[in-house]
Amino acid sequence: MRASLLLLSSLTLFTLPGCAAHAGADHALADTSWRFVTIDGAPVTSKTARLKFEGDRLGANVGCNSMGGPWRVEEQRLLAGPLNQTEMYCDGPVWNQERATSLLLAAAPQVEISGDRLELRSSGHSAELERIIPNEN
Repeated sequence: MRASLLLLSSLTLFTLPGCAAHAGADHALADTSWRFVTIDGAPVTSKTARLKFEGDRLGANVGCNSMGGPWRVEEQRLLAGPLNQTEMYCDGPVWNQERATSLLLAAAPQVEISGDRLELRSSGHSAELERIIPNEN
């Protein structure tokens, strides 16, 4: 129990500095929306899988639960969190992709933007996304 409390205290202290940071309005991700194309190299299982950056907040949904929280980019890494997430029951491929996306966003992935394509990569997971043009369905 004592070890668990120490670990929780350490994680809380580690995540607090991220709460105060903001994403600069001039960053290429600011006020953009993206459609997931692949997660860990596999096509997404949900046609509604999205990642959205609004102000200093991001929101993501891979087909079941929604997650969101503050974000910023430092040294070409996306620093997101702490992220809140709904907890609906999900099963199968959508659950696997949701879990992979949650782990990816928590891992400070490298950000690479090329035109209307966005790639997020960490040591364990990856995602390829395409920009959603405003007024596009």
